[in-house]
Amino acid sequence: MAKKGLGRGVGALLGEANIDANSFVPGETTETTSLQKKGGLHGFSFKKDNLPSCIEVDENNCLWVDPTLLKPNPHQPRLEFNQKQLDELCESIKVNGILQPIIIEQVEGSDNSFYIIAGERRTRASIMAGLSKVPVQLRKFDEQQKLEMALIENIQRADLNPIEEATAYYNLIQMADLSQDEVAKRVGKNRSTVANSIRLLRLPEDIKKSLSNGQISAGHARALLMVKTDADMRVIFGKIIGSDLSVRETEELAASYNNGGRATAKKKETKKVKKDPDVENFEQDLRNIFGVRDVNLKGDTSKGTLEIKYGSAADFDRIYEVLLGKK
Repeated sequence: MAKKGLGRGVGALLGEANIDANSFVPGETTETTSLQKKGGLHGFSFKKDNLPSCIEVDENNCLWVDPTLLKPNPHQPRLEFNQKQLDELCESIKVNGILQPIIIEQVEGSDNSFYIIAGERRTRASIMAGLSKVPVQLRKFDEQQKLEMALIENIQRADLNPIEEATAYYNLIQMADLSQDEVAKRVGKNRSTVANSIRLLRLPEDIKKSLSNGQISAGHARALLMVKTDADMRVIFGKIIGSDLSVRETEELAASYNNGGRATAKKKETKKVKKDPDVENFEQDLRNIFGVRDVNLKGDTSKGTLEIKYGSAADFDRIYEVLLGKK
């Protein structure tokens, strides 16, 4: 099936490289004011009589609207906003105003509600700054364009965390029936960058959460994906958190485990009596907590001996701190 391209970058999606002017609202009316006369977006005009009543037009034919009427793009890939950065943007807006219009689309069936297609940070900061109106472009987009527009804007500003970016790539592939190569061309990335990003979605949910909040890096996450077994992945993840492993150290540890230097390989050498699932779950929880490979409960949940093996002074110190409740 042939796939229709939308072009590269936000400017290409808008049909013009310059997005500093206001665009058009489709509709039939007798009064049309060309934006070309005021240095606006070339080739487009808007219909004054067809504008929603809550949108104002100033003497330069720029469109303005109350920012509290703007809703997030339903396909906005970014779920978290850095409060410190919002505070800084708020202070800048108080001094300099908004230098680039917010791109919006009217919510179907509503005269006073609009989706933010690009510019949610500016909208949030404007509300924080107490602005009663902000400059906007009013346009119409299909569902694919909404996602692509938000994705490109955020990626160009490096505003997405690794999981948000990976999810946006995946959603764009699914929604538009695109290949990874086609997505890469749209957002100006290498295909390998997109492929490696999407691979992060294979991580367990708790590890993805750690990646989203910055507890581990994308490099750490890619190293974890090298590991052949879930048990070894959990052990290495615990070491990343507990011992503050570098990406290089994580990669070396993953390679070592894959080559047999791990508990799971040793266990295969000797047949053992199958343990109670509750005991196995308890042992795995302790491995995660202490960040060590070998935790063995000899006995059952009513009576037995707990053995914790460690291989370095750092492991010992970490276990000591956890047992004393210092960590």
